[in-house]
Amino acid sequence: MKNSVMISVKGLVKYYGTMRGVDGVSFEVRAGEIYGLLGPNGAGKTTTLKIIAGLLKPTAGEVRVMGISPVEDPVAVKKLIGYVPEEVVLYDSLTVMEFFEFVASVRGLDQSVWSWINTLMKSFEIMQYMYTPIGALSQGTKQKVAIIAALMHKPKILILDEPLKGLDARSARIFKELMQLHIKNNGAILFSTHIMDIAESICTRIGIIYNGKILAEGSVEDLRRMANEPTGDLEEVFLALTREREEVSHIIEELRRELSR
Repeated sequence: MKNSVMISVKGLVKYYGTMRGVDGVSFEVRAGEIYGLLGPNGAGKTTTLKIIAGLLKPTAGEVRVMGISPVEDPVAVKKLIGYVPEEVVLYDSLTVMEFFEFVASVRGLDQSVWSWINTLMKSFEIMQYMYTPIGALSQGTKQKVAIIAALMHKPKILILDEPLKGLDARSARIFKELMQLHIKNNGAILFSTHIMDIAESICTRIGIIYNGKILAEGSVEDLRRMANEPTGDLEEVFLALTREREEVSHIIEELRRELSR
């Protein structure tokens, strides 16, 4: 059902030793939307996504994926999601075909899934690598393999951590269109990125995460109003909301002085 809550995160906290990686994060992702977690490297994006995907246990807080806790039932959650991690780790000794067969087997998919896999492989132009060991592929091609593996079972929820990294322009455009088709079919997407232009062009709503906290969330227009930047691009909005604008201006001025000597 459109606008139903697909992912609910409440008061999420994650410690790594004495360091707090995520600090009380709360947000919801609804059916029919692409929710973007926008923040710099080290802000807590990847940790948050891994907890939602059932790969990490939180120190505190609650996560529900279509009503299911990834802590209590990670297997059930994995059936509901398609996850593309920031750092793609595949089985290098397997061929692409063997890897897809392995993923299909783990997910309990029958032979009919190969029609969809072949369509995706043709779309991303990797049919010629069907019998190539994954370890011999370029990073961009490995990214395409990871994306296809995440889409294979047609999940209702996609959790994507910098998924466009390494993709050529053609493949990036196709994947963006696939994302739009996914939400038109009442799916939901949680999309993590540190690239402002991508967040602005793709996401329905954006949560700005900084030092493990959500500082603000809403549409780009909502964020502009919060930052008092009615005509600013998302970069200006981000700098205003994170209170980094003065620091950045100071650094640029210092660089200008040094270069003019």
